[in-house]
Order: sequence, then C-alpha cells, then structure tokens
Amino acid sequence: MFKVIALVACLAVAVLAYEDFHSHPSYKYEYGVKDSHTHDHKSQWESREGDHVKGQYTVDEADGTHRVVDYSSDHKTGFQPHVQRVGHAHHPHGESYANIKQHY
Repeated sequence: MFKVIALVACLAVAVLAYEDFHSHPSYKYEYGVKDSHTHDHKSQWESREGDHVKGQYTVDEADGTHRVVDYSSDHKTGFQPHVQRVGHAHHPHGESYANIKQHY
C-alpha cells in the first residue's frame, strides 16, 4: 500500500512541473536612479507577454551623452536592440585634464 501512495505522489509532482514549464509567462518591471551627488542617472523598464519581450534602458554616459536602448526579443527574430546616443560628447564636470598644468 505504501509503494502505491509514493508512486502517485511522484506522478503528481511530475505533472505539476510539466504544466509549470508550459505556463504563459507575463511580467512588467521598471526602476530608475537619479543621484545628483554621483551623477548616476539611469533607468530601465521591461515587459514580457509569452515569448515576446520588449523594454528600454537609459544611462547618462561619462562624456555627457545620453544612451537610450530600445529592445525586443521573441522566438522568431531573437534579440533586436536599437541604440541611440543623444547629445554631444564633452566633459560635463569642469576643465579637460589636457588643459590642467602638471606639477612634477
């Protein structure tokens, strides 16, 4: 009798794992950081519905430009990023190191 109950319990676990593997994944999330002290500015959001994922992340680069990456992914086309660089590169926090007098 004990062996039959154990076998039924094992089959039930296997069936639940199989159904979970084929579930329809769905989620959304986002986050952001804007720290004026460290100048760390970035954000990201992403959503998934089944096999289709889309999202965007942004980051302020050290050269003063702003990077924006829009992306999507699915089982047919794979990962598809679109990268934009907004603004002109410059040193955002004072004078360039090339112009500073060196003291040896």
